[in-house]
Amino acid sequence: MKYTLRQLEIFVAISRTGSVSRACDQLALSQSAASTALIELEKQFGIQLFNRVGKTLRINETGQQLLPKAVELLDRAREIERMLQGQQGYGHLKIGATLTVGNYLVTLLAAKFLQQYPQSHIQLQVQNTRTIVEQIANHTLDLGMIEGECNQPDIAVAPWIADELVIFAAPTHPLAKAVQAGKTIQKTDLLLQPWIVREKGSGTRETFDRAFRQDYSRLNITLELEHTEAIKRAVESGLGIGCISRLALKDAFRRGSLVPIESPGLQFHRNFYFLWHRQKYQTGGIRQFMAFCEAFTQGATRSDLIDIPPVA
Repeated sequence: MKYTLRQLEIFVAISRTGSVSRACDQLALSQSAASTALIELEKQFGIQLFNRVGKTLRINETGQQLLPKAVELLDRAREIERMLQGQQGYGHLKIGATLTVGNYLVTLLAAKFLQQYPQSHIQLQVQNTRTIVEQIANHTLDLGMIEGECNQPDIAVAPWIADELVIFAAPTHPLAKAVQAGKTIQKTDLLLQPWIVREKGSGTRETFDRAFRQDYSRLNITLELEHTEAIKRAVESGLGIGCISRLALKDAFRRGSLVPIESPGLQFHRNFYFLWHRQKYQTGGIRQFMAFCEAFTQGATRSDLIDIPPVA
């Protein structure tokens, strides 16, 4: 063959980082060695895989066609190497999860998976939905686990488990006291309140915006935060009301530090999803991790009903 696995590894690293120097940091190579390998690969086949823009390399159409095949070949080569070395487990799994899924579910699942397959290694990134989708699209991640929607044709999406957002407040909030007194909270009551919500690009914000789409311009959104725990703390301190997954509020509701504010007519239902690039090879480890997740949540009709040990 006119190419080597090392050349493909360098090509993939540069594709993902857009920089020879950053690729070298990942691969522990010198810049001259990486640049030489890439130039030789292109010269051997008389092609160009990147457009050079200053010091930045931007993958071109030919490179985009090669990328999923190169990633697949490298993944298969690593599986063969582990088998020949007699290694157990499933090797290195690169998983991305959105904040609710990642912080309240996937971290626990990853720990239990590693207990069962201790020679495996999981690299977990927790970002918002938009970022996870982008990383799946450029083959940086093997698997995504998100709470938002993805409609990109190159990305496969499979539903995992149902989830639901809920409006919540501090127990001393006037709406909480009204609920305790038996009053039904209407949408007009909610529009008068200051809101603390997730940032644009998150699946939680997407579901929230959709529920209020007819009255969105009347909402009083005073604070946008990137982390659900920060939203909970802000609501606990009395800054306003919030709306996040019931899963993230399970322990707070149990302790009574926060209380749900139910309002008829507002739809906050959604799903958690698995997603992967259609052209990316699914290793045995990824298939096993997905099956492990599905088995763990089997029997639960909604994410907050999964049997998870409470947090003190």
